Amino acid sequence: MTRVDFYLLDHAADGSQDAAVCKLTHKAFRLGHRIYILTPDFNHAQRLDRLMWIFSPGSFIPHGLSSETTDAGLPVLIGYDEPPATYEDVLIQLTPQVPECFSRFQRVAEVVSGADEDKALARERFRFYRDRGYALQTHNIAAGDFVEA
Repeated sequence: MTRVDFYLLDHAADGSQDAAVCKLTHKAFRLGHRIYILTPDFNHAQRLDRLMWIFSPGSFIPHGLSSETTDAGLPVLIGYDEPPATYEDVLIQLTPQVPECFSRFQRVAEVVSGADEDKALARERFRFYRDRGYALQTHNIAAGDFVEA
């Protein structure tokens, strides 16, 4: 059964959610996971794609945009639509609603900013998973956490 982790940021600063996503992706990549990052729209996907290139000097995460690549072997794919069938390890979920595809993944990471609206939507998603019996974990992330080792 899918494990769902909620990463709750204690701040709503612009870019903090994207930075947390990049650091979480980097950690999962180093552990050998295959990751699909589901964004709400094309602009957010593009923003994360650009950030992946520069967020950590000296490290590289092979990645691409699902709308622009046909390389099914990439360990990290960023998109705003249904993930390809070959991705079923880790889903980093950034959309306001629970995606239909979530249950085919081993793990789902819900990264939630400190903004009131984001927290309210995350509570709805949390109830959805809980009411269906999914294993849930919550991680409170303070500013400065997710620092690269």
